[in-house]
Amino acid sequence: MATIESPPVTDSDAPEKVNWLAEIRGLALMLLAVLAFHSLVAKPFYIPSTSMMPSLWVGDRLVVSKYPYGWSWASASFHLLPRSKTRIWPATPEYGDIVIPVHPDDDVDYIKRVVALPGDRIAVKNGQIILNGQPIKREVVPPVRLPFEPDLLCKDGRPCLEAFEQFRKTGPDGRDYFDPPTWRETLPNGATYLTIDYRDQDLDNYEEITVPADSVFVMGDNRDLSADSRAPAIADGLGGPVPMANIGGRAEFITFSLDGSTTWNPATWFSSLRGDRAWTTLRPPLAEGQPTK
Repeated sequence: MATIESPPVTDSDAPEKVNWLAEIRGLALMLLAVLAFHSLVAKPFYIPSTSMMPSLWVGDRLVVSKYPYGWSWASASFHLLPRSKTRIWPATPEYGDIVIPVHPDDDVDYIKRVVALPGDRIAVKNGQIILNGQPIKREVVPPVRLPFEPDLLCKDGRPCLEAFEQFRKTGPDGRDYFDPPTWRETLPNGATYLTIDYRDQDLDNYEEITVPADSVFVMGDNRDLSADSRAPAIADGLGGPVPMANIGGRAEFITFSLDGSTTWNPATWFSSLRGDRAWTTLRPPLAEGQPTK
């Protein structure tokens, strides 16, 4: 009886050995590339509080560019570098830019709007910014309409918009919304934006100071609930003007926004999207009659 011989096993048939060193090296290079992009070009940013309403809502996801003002220790991902005053290719923000300052004592990123530049004299009187001795243009406008979103919780676990409860109303469609008192501010370069201000509080008044060289003064658009340059660092504020080396980038646009109702159910991944906020630019528009940037 004839026998059938099996073909000999050749080198090409044998399982290849995994070069773990090469795999680890490739993974390390990929992580370094991601880290470099995150530190030098752009990074995602999540809005966890109401301090920049109505411009930014809790649940907004943004893109922050790292290069507009140069690079410093604050640019590095996860703040891995030691604090320093050094900046590479430095530049100065414009009035109205939304920037990412880092707390002076803790490695915590904030998001605020630039309202005074190096050398400016700034004060706040009864909620109005006085810039270089002149009140900036500030006018009452129709209240901004903010949706009532009961599933939206802030980082402390409380409903994010409970401070606006006194302004809650029901619309013709039967849906609830908030309409807090709203103002439009316009800065010297024509940058214009909306703010919310509905109560008297200590931060409504701030004695005049001169912003030091290479620093900016920043404030949140929700003037009653923003720990910013007006508030001391010990109270979670920024403790005055922010050195430019402590600013990690500029907010550019919203990528997508969620209303807090997202659950494990994939259907909610779409129903919780605020579709009208996606791809909204965060560069402030210019008032009518102002030259284009």
